[in-house]
Amino acid sequence: MKYFGTDGFRGVANEGLNVDHAFKIGRFVGWYYGARQNRRARVVIGKDTRRSSYMFEAALISGLVASGADAHTLHVIPTPGVSYEVIHDNFDCGIMITASHNPYTDNGIKLVNKAGFKMDEEVLEQIEDYIDGKIEVPLATGDNIGRTVDYMQGRNRYIASLIASCDFSLQGIKIGLDCANGAAGSVAKPVFDALGAETHVIAKSPNGLNINVGCGSTHIETLQSYVVANGLDLGFAYDGDADRCLAVDEKGGLIDGDLILYLCGSYLNKHGRLAKSTVVPTVMSNFGLFRAFDELGIDYVKTDVGDKNVSACMRENGFNLGGEQSGHVIFGDFAATGDGILTSLRIMEVYRSERQPLSELVRPVSLYPQQLVNVRVTDKDAAMGAPEIAAAVKAAEDYLAGDGRVLVRASGTEPLVRVLAEAPTDEQCEAANKFVLDALEPYKE
Repeated sequence: MKYFGTDGFRGVANEGLNVDHAFKIGRFVGWYYGARQNRRARVVIGKDTRRSSYMFEAALISGLVASGADAHTLHVIPTPGVSYEVIHDNFDCGIMITASHNPYTDNGIKLVNKAGFKMDEEVLEQIEDYIDGKIEVPLATGDNIGRTVDYMQGRNRYIASLIASCDFSLQGIKIGLDCANGAAGSVAKPVFDALGAETHVIAKSPNGLNINVGCGSTHIETLQSYVVANGLDLGFAYDGDADRCLAVDEKGGLIDGDLILYLCGSYLNKHGRLAKSTVVPTVMSNFGLFRAFDELGIDYVKTDVGDKNVSACMRENGFNLGGEQSGHVIFGDFAATGDGILTSLRIMEVYRSERQPLSELVRPVSLYPQQLVNVRVTDKDAAMGAPEIAAAVKAAEDYLAGDGRVLVRASGTEPLVRVLAEAPTDEQCEAANKFVLDALEPYKE
């Protein structure tokens, strides 16, 4: 696609993504779900805290109402909150304004379909054609012009749904929350407070420019230090739009998405709640996770990188748990998409039930050292299809003798081939990667 990637239309605000794009997206969506079908569309909009989100919100609303749709504004809310409201208040679609974990200078527009999932590609293709002037969309007139509805009650209902997903108390537990100066700040603390936790919050004062700056899941070291310094039981760090969560144990140790999958997958399986005894990680998940699942007799189906791929696999096969190392975890029994705050609550369910420190609960997993090397090439397709590269991968895996792996994949957006080795030691990683890196030499830029 020209504009929409795996996670929406992203770019530097008013450079790669500008207000004209936002206005046209609103115009098309309002017409497509409304006037095109001789009805009035209902669309719900949320945003994160970056300064440009307000500008894009105004442009989207203008486009929607100009096409005859009613725009319901949730204001600042996590991305999964938009998905929740689309499903539970029967909206035609949802729009989230965010660039997730990216710097404040970036922004993005994510579209959610009626089922709460990422928008269908055929609709996105039509939006791109409209942006490029290949499709015409009429303006609404008279009483067909849409309206803007302040929809704060939607955010309150989303908060209530998170609280209602828990049948346990967090009384007496000291929890740290890093809200990344982003969308989690309006939701996470009220949820944990309502459940009785002693809640300590950092990065909770957004000013439009400080989202993800030295905080959140991309700077987990801030929360790690905070948990240890304040003697907390554990902590959770979210990204800018709070669809991801990383955890920190009582010792300041990182609990990444792989360990979260283990923690929750093993717990659900133990209680007969893991659908088909299967978890859906991506090919980038750590080899140590797969070994730990093998020991428990838990199956796993690996997908390509991207929560969109994880979600599709889960839906197609009836699985209810999947996610990425980055902390984007999907609990299919509770939500249609990854939800960082929901993830932290599911971790707390395990913590309360097992009554052990987080560090003990993940102790069975021995994560392997990883070495990732990005190689810039002249033709990534030629490199990926070369028999000598396949032979080098086999030689590397023969060297590892089943105790590790080498993964080679092309970047989706850049002329890069990514080479990842996992092995019991850093030295073995380096040695395994060398087989492939040497074979890639003739293809280097």
